[in-house]
Amino acid sequence: MHFELLHQDKSSQARAGKLVTDHGEIETPIFMPVGTVGSVKGVHQQEIENEIKAQIILGNTYHLFLRPGTEVLEAAGGLHKFMNYNRPILTDSGGYQVYSMSGSRKITEEGVKFQSHVDGSYHFFTPERAIDIQRSIGADIIMAFDECTPYPCDYQYAKRSMKMTHRWLDRCFTQMNNTEPKYGYEQALFPIVQGSVYTDLRQESAKYIADTDSLGNAIGGLSVGEPAEELYAMTEVVTEILPKEKPRYLMGVGTPVNLLECVALGIDMFDCVMPTRNARHGMLFTSEGVINIKNKKWEKDFTPLDPNGTSSVDHFYTKAYLRHLLKTKESLGMQIASIHNLAFYLALMKEARARIVDGTFTEWKNKMVVKLDQRL
Repeated sequence: MHFELLHQDKSSQARAGKLVTDHGEIETPIFMPVGTVGSVKGVHQQEIENEIKAQIILGNTYHLFLRPGTEVLEAAGGLHKFMNYNRPILTDSGGYQVYSMSGSRKITEEGVKFQSHVDGSYHFFTPERAIDIQRSIGADIIMAFDECTPYPCDYQYAKRSMKMTHRWLDRCFTQMNNTEPKYGYEQALFPIVQGSVYTDLRQESAKYIADTDSLGNAIGGLSVGEPAEELYAMTEVVTEILPKEKPRYLMGVGTPVNLLECVALGIDMFDCVMPTRNARHGMLFTSEGVINIKNKKWEKDFTPLDPNGTSSVDHFYTKAYLRHLLKTKESLGMQIASIHNLAFYLALMKEARARIVDGTFTEWKNKMVVKLDQRL
């Protein structure tokens, strides 16, 4: 795997690059649809490639470990073959699930004991086991095991957690060096910057991660409830330190406005459940702003979902029809809304890339964040 930095915006830190993996190339900046259990919720693989035009998707180690389990995944030949998806895949190590299960897990220096949300059984993840499971899943890019701290978070807790995340990272690298990929293609390990919203901790963590000279680097522990200003401030602190010649992945972010602002700060990769989760509840992100399609104002609106949309559903279905489907809880409605939102996110990143290349990114971004933030 390697990364090529192709263009640098002159009035911001925005970049356009190319990430090359054994399962194909990824043009950055890029948004990765979340396929938690080996499926992007509500859409099938042909739509991921043809309608949404995703170049890489994300799977989750915790969920795939519980179901279907590593035995099934290994028998299938890895996640790519299991789900019949031949583009790049990234897996989160499960650190975020550790964060989100605060009532049913125990963190120690050795690892994390947690209770399954599926059947109540207990399991123990160590950094080594997180690597082994991701070897079995077979993603192209795998994440180091970390602790994602909550917000707000006490300074001393954030510091202890960050130090432990760094020690866990060392163990992840050792395990990577002591094992081999299972399916004949390379897997790249990305370390994760932590440190909550404390500038000195973020700087220390970013320097530690930069010194590992990894193929790429991730920023975790943000988009967990902190104000947008804190998200941007911490992202800027970290991108000033992380090496420019390596891809930067901001985990779990965010709204279309968040994405554009963070592209301007030098981020290359994003993922978030927001486009599909919000779609299922009737929130559409469009080229003109945000729509709550369940509102009565759309009941007799027979115009296309988004006349500027890039997917076929944007032009084939009307706002009134999608409102009807979602109000009656028809699964087709959730599918249409999910395809629309994901296609919008991918198209937004494609446009951002084009603007970086032609030198008009900052002017375009400043206009778009105002438009995209308005409620229609």
